[in-house]
Amino acid sequence: MHTNAADPKADNTLRVATVNVNGIRAAHRRDMASWFANRDIDIITLQEVRAPQDILDKLLTEIVGDAWETVYIHAHEAEAKGRAGVAIASRLKPLETRTGLADGLNDSGRWVEADFNAPDGSVVTVASVYVHSGEVDTPRQDDKFEFLDAMVEYLPTMKSRQNLSVITGDLNVGHTELDIKNWKGNVKNSGFLPEERAYFDTFFSPEKLGWVDVGRRVAGEVPGPYTWWSYRGKAFDNDAGWRIDYQAATPQLADKVTKAVVDRAPSYDTRFSDHSPLVVDYQF
Repeated sequence: MHTNAADPKADNTLRVATVNVNGIRAAHRRDMASWFANRDIDIITLQEVRAPQDILDKLLTEIVGDAWETVYIHAHEAEAKGRAGVAIASRLKPLETRTGLADGLNDSGRWVEADFNAPDGSVVTVASVYVHSGEVDTPRQDDKFEFLDAMVEYLPTMKSRQNLSVITGDLNVGHTELDIKNWKGNVKNSGFLPEERAYFDTFFSPEKLGWVDVGRRVAGEVPGPYTWWSYRGKAFDNDAGWRIDYQAATPQLADKVTKAVVDRAPSYDTRFSDHSPLVVDYQF
């Protein structure tokens, strides 16, 4: 059972969690509900849902249980059965929802966003994003670069439309050497290619797109905290992980962050996914 001690939430705080569930059916079966019950989350974004809308609605409602009076779910199912899929679930009713990143892009099941009223009445845009995992010298890597190109094009539009915005999810790139335990062994692998990391330089540079890597800002310049560990070998036990799950906020929203925590399971056998949730408090 995956449990966390209760984490009291300050007044006027919006608590946003993101997690790649590695299949909502598996996460449900592995008792994601016991983790969720203690976290007082307002909005949760999911990646790799890998299920049709009716299954997602049923299982996610069971996971949420009595924590929310009403469950609002906005999802984008992948065209390929059993692949990808992203969703935003909330106890707050969305003001508006949007699906997809760019016309003509291979973004099926990879981008959804929704607008919400924050505690002070301002509007916040939250996106759930699942970037392609990629594979060097294959069409999968081409798709990944095309998606990252589209993000570079879209992020200024998103920021100008709503200056309180956050992109959450599995972005499938470790930005710096601090983000992967075994970075030396991965410089030629998808997920840590110099070309991929350059996109993140663009996202997070104040002189370029100017978004803020909330997890890194809060943690400081330290290894990790990692959010994904392979199921193979002793990766989890040895904390040989990758930090590839992000909350990337506009500067105006990032300035409201009071806490950012990776909810690492207490042991290998209590994990409900190979990813751990990243939970961030935004105080208004």
